[in-house]
Amino acid sequence: MDGAFVGLDGLLPVRAICALTGRSPATHYRSLAPRVHGPKPRRPAPVNKLTDEEVVQVLDRLNSEEFADKAPAQVGAILLDQGTYLCSESSMYRILRGHGQVRERRRQATHPAKKKPELVAAQPNDVWSWDITKLPSPIRGVYYDLMVIIDLFSRYVVHWHITTRESGLGSKEFIADAVMIHGTPGVIHADRGTSMTSKPVADLMIDLGIDRSHSRPRVSNDNPYSEAAFKTTKYHHTYPGRFGSRQDAIAWANGFFLYYNFEHRHSGIGLHTPASVFDGTYMAIHARRATVLQNAYTATPHRFSRTPLPPAGPSAAWINQPQQSEVAAHA
Repeated sequence: MDGAFVGLDGLLPVRAICALTGRSPATHYRSLAPRVHGPKPRRPAPVNKLTDEEVVQVLDRLNSEEFADKAPAQVGAILLDQGTYLCSESSMYRILRGHGQVRERRRQATHPAKKKPELVAAQPNDVWSWDITKLPSPIRGVYYDLMVIIDLFSRYVVHWHITTRESGLGSKEFIADAVMIHGTPGVIHADRGTSMTSKPVADLMIDLGIDRSHSRPRVSNDNPYSEAAFKTTKYHHTYPGRFGSRQDAIAWANGFFLYYNFEHRHSGIGLHTPASVFDGTYMAIHARRATVLQNAYTATPHRFSRTPLPPAGPSAAWINQPQQSEVAAHA
């Protein structure tokens, strides 16, 4: 193979010879410079390298009182104005870097991690969660804002409102209306949207003695109950996808949330309706279900492999489950 290359060298291009001999050009070029075993040879020092004495002189000048707080570009310019040239700007940086003197000297902003919300709701009105979602209008790019507050423990939609434009003042009135109807919750959780973190809403929370809780930035599962409720809303078979007007959206939402609160059997609360858990009547319903199953088992025991029981009722609901001891304390 090497003999063929030698015979054709100078007559044809290397790629043509490789094509004729079936040899890769990379293999050919690699064979011209065989691999050297062991450490790579040390790079020879450039002829214009500064001597050790010159490096010390440059470093002393850079660390002098006159230039200690100046960048190498400034130092080089000042020295030139003074009629002195020590070395290039890149050489100054290289010398400083070699002596560990290149770093950011300005005070840098620090952004500590946001605290992870850890909330537990053991009964209605312990924790509310609220969020805003978009409802498409007839005009492309224009949306109505659906604001929804749900109770974490019962999944009950405490309050909802549709507006054409969200704002801090509007959000304050929205929360105040919910509190007026259902009482004051212990905590209200939301993401970090402009309305949720607005001053009017913050002032209202302080005045009412409600603890504020917010999701971490860009962490969607810090507000899972509101997100899940919006998915249930928009995946419902009656959801039109687009609304002709704000009045159409209100009419649809009114019917949907009546269904959701009073008819929808929620899998997260033992297949009870949110309204029955919110008002406490679910316990009687659970007992009736158990009686019906027991009667069925007594009448036809051969149809069951074990004693049937209704789905377990709701237990403590949480966002980012805290320590088990804390969950038990709320239970």
